[in-house]
Amino acid sequence: MNIREELAEAIGKTAVLSSERAYELLEEPPQQNLGDYALPCFTLAKELRKSPQLIAEEIAEKLELPELFAELKVTGPYLNFFFAADKFIPEILTEARLKGKDYGSSKLGGAEPVIVEYSSANIAKSFHVGHGYSTILGQVIANLYQKLGYDVKRFNHLGDYGTQFGKLIYAWKHWGDQAALERDPLAEMTRIYVKFHREAEAQPELEDAARHEFKNLESGEAEAVRIWSLFRELSIESFKKIYKRLNIDFDNWNGEAFYSKMMPEVVAELEADGLLEESEGAKVVRLDDYGLNPCIIQKSDGTSIYATRDLAAIKWRKDEVKFKRNIYVVGKEQCNHFQQLFAVLEKQKKAEAKECVHVSFGRIKFADGDFSTRKGQIITLEELLDRAVEKTREIILANNPDESPEEINKTAEIIGVDAVIFTYIKNSRERDIFFSWDEALSFEGESAPYLLYTYARAKSILRKAELNWEELDSSYLQHLDSAEDLELAKIIAAYPEKIKQAAEAFEPSILVRLILNLARSFNSYYHAKPILKAESEDLVKARLLLVGICAEQLRAMLHLIGLETVEKM
Repeated sequence: MNIREELAEAIGKTAVLSSERAYELLEEPPQQNLGDYALPCFTLAKELRKSPQLIAEEIAEKLELPELFAELKVTGPYLNFFFAADKFIPEILTEARLKGKDYGSSKLGGAEPVIVEYSSANIAKSFHVGHGYSTILGQVIANLYQKLGYDVKRFNHLGDYGTQFGKLIYAWKHWGDQAALERDPLAEMTRIYVKFHREAEAQPELEDAARHEFKNLESGEAEAVRIWSLFRELSIESFKKIYKRLNIDFDNWNGEAFYSKMMPEVVAELEADGLLEESEGAKVVRLDDYGLNPCIIQKSDGTSIYATRDLAAIKWRKDEVKFKRNIYVVGKEQCNHFQQLFAVLEKQKKAEAKECVHVSFGRIKFADGDFSTRKGQIITLEELLDRAVEKTREIILANNPDESPEEINKTAEIIGVDAVIFTYIKNSRERDIFFSWDEALSFEGESAPYLLYTYARAKSILRKAELNWEELDSSYLQHLDSAEDLELAKIIAAYPEKIKQAAEAFEPSILVRLILNLARSFNSYYHAKPILKAESEDLVKARLLLVGICAEQLRAMLHLIGLETVEKM
């Protein structure tokens, strides 16, 4: 049940405004005394040619309230709606209990195919923390769309092509160490890549040699292809170890190289459309009418560029997957690239121009500043995860010295990895992340350990109870009528709507706010209300049901944003 949608439909039946417009305008008031939902009528005044207060009064007069609402009040230009606690609490909690982990799921997507491209790590390079942002953010966005009933295809568009591979091939031929490659593939590939750039500073002609090697690769020269293939295979093996720790898998691993054979068709199509022009030997599509620089399709030496390969990828994806939305989860430094890409599609009058979306995000920063592969100064995602797990292990060991090493290691891995994941998604994706160990691993405040501890606390209460909450009849929920009961029910009721909002905005932090509110409200409830020693047996049963439902929904919410849970802490 989506309460906001239900209320909007009821408002739409008054014929004063459409249900779609009502849905857009409905908001949650900042204070409880202003209601559970509010409809501000300011923006309706001009289109309806009435004062906001008169509009509110007209809607109030005609509206038939849904049964979960007790009353509505006109307060100046606002129409305020209040839940009927005696109906709302048992209705919402019973539905959440019956649906369990499927609560909040919908068929909104109608099984339409949606591609989410994320991670997109560069082969032959260590998995940088920056790629962690795309990887974790993209996974949650894919989860959200799947929850809404879309047929989600998870694509890892590997960076496995381009001039940099000419540099790697040249570097391997001149400075490669086979034994080192077998010991630690990514470390050796990173070493020779960094060495190339250092050597090229003194010998600029190496850049030409690298371009020649890349041209060999594009033309299929055997040795270049062999080296490239080896680097790609070893890189993917290393990446999969990281993805496994994050519980991530992909439906498609096509990298840039996969689309290289399709690029002549893309160039021919653009030429047929009359869009290609020559500029200093290169072939470009001019985008002056979009206020953008020309989009380079083919460089002066005849080799391809990112835009060419992305256009080929879009064509293949449309033909093969028939996507209705193609979502790129890529850092905001690539905004210009995607603006150019989508502008070219528009000039071709392709529907894909409106179906492709760039979801940008900020950077992750540490006390030592940004890190660059070229400078040889990087923090890998694996290192970040390892440090988080190790620090978590130290905390657990200090508080639970008698716990078995196996259990400590298992718990530390879950909490440490969760702490890193949560850091990437807890705030708006457009903001840069300034990583802090104290914040990430805190068992209080806005952190993964705090959320996991809340879940573990709820499970602890259920274990201590003499009754099995799962065997209790939902009719006991009618005994829940306090403001604290209502607050928890309201948060759970908001879950389906927050999933939808988070997906539409490509913004997991919207859902994260709700999860944090649920945890805070549950912990307040735990301190304010006796559960196992409530005043009556009926109330004990009712509150046990509430705790069980909250625990189950909290676990489902955490899984939706990519976090695992632990039963004890």
